Amino acid sequence: MSGNINKKVKTSDMELKDRLVAINRVTKVTKGGRTFSFSAIVVVGNENGVVGWGLGKASEVTTAIAKGVEAAKKNLIKVPVINGTIPHEQNAKFGGARVFIKPASSGTGIKAGGAMRAVLESAGVHNILAKSKGSSNPHNLVKATMGALAELRDAYTVAEHRGVSLEKVFKG
Repeated sequence: MSGNINKKVKTSDMELKDRLVAINRVTKVTKGGRTFSFSAIVVVGNENGVVGWGLGKASEVTTAIAKGVEAAKKNLIKVPVINGTIPHEQNAKFGGARVFIKPASSGTGIKAGGAMRAVLESAGVHNILAKSKGSSNPHNLVKATMGALAELRDAYTVAEHRGVSLEKVFKG
């Protein structure tokens, strides 16, 4: 993930919307009986190219979600969204989850399932084709999708890294 070095975003005065991806009830067995707690995966984004994810754990669902939102605000990344889609195809992997995202023409909508859809909607992508291969575990799927989005680079960034003009990027 060489592309996400400069992509970290600060949360100052940003209108972020949160989406709950999954809630998991976990049990700890003690000598006094079973103790239930909840873990919540939350995705936040401003629907304009900024997205982040967080995991919150607590004994109550609402507290777990609130903790997840706070954690998500701490690791936001900037995603290049051009005309409502992404600049190029990208593969990513995290654990057993493999994702493939591909730009789509206007009017296509978000063709993605489950945890991927929440991440892409929060990022502000409106037209995209996405495929989840391998594990459908929401934890790993969210992380793989975030990894794919973090590796995206638009033409301006490519030109800047190579030290050439924008026209030369498209010729070569």
